[in-house]
Amino acid sequence: MNVDYRGHETALALSKKISELVHKHGKEIKIMHVCGTHEASITRFGVRSLLPDNLKVVMGPGCPVCITPQGEIDAAIKLAKDGIKVATYGDLMRVPGTEGSLSDSGGDVHMVGSITHAIELAKKTIEDVVFVGVGFETTAPTTSVALLQKLPSNFSIMCSHRLIPPALRWLLERVSESKAQIDGFLLPGHVCTIIGLRPFEEFPVPQVVAGFEPNDVLYGLYLIVKQIVNGEHKVENAYPRVVHYEGNVKAQALMRRTFDVVDLEWRGFPVIPDSGYAIKHDFELHDAQRRYSLDFTSREVKTGCICNLILQGLKAPTDCRLFAKVCAPHKAVGPCMVSAEGACNIWYKNQ
Repeated sequence: MNVDYRGHETALALSKKISELVHKHGKEIKIMHVCGTHEASITRFGVRSLLPDNLKVVMGPGCPVCITPQGEIDAAIKLAKDGIKVATYGDLMRVPGTEGSLSDSGGDVHMVGSITHAIELAKKTIEDVVFVGVGFETTAPTTSVALLQKLPSNFSIMCSHRLIPPALRWLLERVSESKAQIDGFLLPGHVCTIIGLRPFEEFPVPQVVAGFEPNDVLYGLYLIVKQIVNGEHKVENAYPRVVHYEGNVKAQALMRRTFDVVDLEWRGFPVIPDSGYAIKHDFELHDAQRRYSLDFTSREVKTGCICNLILQGLKAPTDCRLFAKVCAPHKAVGPCMVSAEGACNIWYKNQ
């Protein structure tokens, strides 16, 4: 099927095909995506309004800032309060830890657009600089490239990179143990650009990687629903103009050289096996966790926020009693309202 990625008529045609298939299936279908950019497209362009009532599309843990656990935020705040220059992306600066955020820590905190900017900051000072590197497989290769350079001796990295496939495995295991429902995954185009399709082939549900235009999303949903109706489960590529089956093999090789795969906590989740990266011992001089003996232990904080349930696809932002009342982008209680890729932030800006 040739897809016009923006055309109104194509959107309506896809909507009709999806409705016909869902009606034929006769049961409620729940599809999860794991990408903040997908949620932004779905919400901004009203994609859900084109879907039948018994097709639910929910956002899972697709916001890297949102799933960075409170313990890692607390560790970054401690660095700042101890007089170390901390550099990170803008969204992460406002994510709440146990007590406040980086932006209100009173420390020397710098917003940067990339790890390269953080390295340049370190070159201009004799003081220690720590870059807090968050993100999924999409941004991890940039950290790898930096580690393979000759870095300033006063520069180190707090590695907070996480991996999408293990989170999907955890979600499916939870489904098998409970009454939760996930009938298919709309896979993230950015992540699949790096890791390709093979890591998702183990999962026994329909999966389609899609781009980010509204009709990209609708076409991806159409293919997933078609698999469900036909009793199939496979990984399809509806984003071939960017994503290839093998992914970016050079980026994958870089990550293998610089990172070990480890068990990590995700905010809103327990520790997920093999779900994150730690910097290899070969690069320990630039590993902030080792250099400063950082403690990433999270402490329970009760705020009434339900970001954990939103990140697991169990609730929508509007199910939260704080949404758009106590919690708003300028006074966020939870991380999903802070980040531009968070479901709460996206729903608030498009309500």
